[in-house]
Amino acid sequence: MIYDGHCHVASTDFIPDAFLGDVACGMRRRLDVVAAGPPLDRLHESYRAQHRDHDADRLVAEMDAAGVARSVLMVPDFGFVMPGQPDLAAMARRHHEIRLRHPGRFWVYLGADPRRGEAGASEFADLVDRYAFDGLKLYPPCGYSPSDRSLYPYYEVCRSRSLPVFVHTGPTAQSLTFTTSEAILVDRAARDFPEVPFVLGHGGVTDVEVSAYLAAYRPNVFVDTGGFAGSPVAGGWPAHLNRLFRLGVNHKIIFGTDWPLNQLSGGLQRLVGEVRDGDEVFAGVSRRDRDLVLRENLLRVLSPASVDRADRPPAERRHG
Repeated sequence: MIYDGHCHVASTDFIPDAFLGDVACGMRRRLDVVAAGPPLDRLHESYRAQHRDHDADRLVAEMDAAGVARSVLMVPDFGFVMPGQPDLAAMARRHHEIRLRHPGRFWVYLGADPRRGEAGASEFADLVDRYAFDGLKLYPPCGYSPSDRSLYPYYEVCRSRSLPVFVHTGPTAQSLTFTTSEAILVDRAARDFPEVPFVLGHGGVTDVEVSAYLAAYRPNVFVDTGGFAGSPVAGGWPAHLNRLFRLGVNHKIIFGTDWPLNQLSGGLQRLVGEVRDGDEVFAGVSRRDRDLVLRENLLRVLSPASVDRADRPPAERRHG
């Protein structure tokens, strides 16, 4: 059984068009290096068309084909830097409806931005409690450090409810800043909140040395593999993951794909199949470590209540 610790609903209802346009610009630049690509507006529209899975029906079909039992849905908060995203309350309600539509398939990490202040922390706590969400999602490239003290009220909410904090690290859309997304910036927060699990999103793909170092020596820091198939790595991504899985920190690595990036790489079935059944990714890695990465480490960072809700029949859940 495989869990995907890093997904998004591929929907323009949640991902701002400005973000999709930034990604399309990056794609166009890469295409221009090797061949004349399509016009930017056509590439942007094509990418936008891939984000019409508004109820996650296609994602669930991909999960079924790939043998992924459950996934974590991330709800990033771009509201301070990109226009067009609904408010957090609306996105929270929609993600709750998606979870009810597909019972037993999703956990949800709700986004936040510390510039929303005390009112934002209070709203986050209310939405987490109302919908029984499972974690906090941070996107520091929007312009803040994960150790900014204005985030501490959010971390207190997570500490009191045993919720993990998922922190994007590494590069992202060209219009956002990279200086606040360095993995080491989580260190102060992880030290000040030792009871809270911090997951370094993409930490198994970019800034790997620092991310693995933090995971090895901070008991509450974990590393995520999200985006592994779409990042430029030496020797290709199967060899990269194999190197990662031989660093001695498999008890702290959480498998994640960062869907819908995988739409451009053949979908979840091909990617998960190569991870699970290929000759290279887990070569020389024990069965026990493989189980930790693909399933058990995610369960370790989730609260007991989150694990319990996912395993119970839908009628017995607190909401729905």
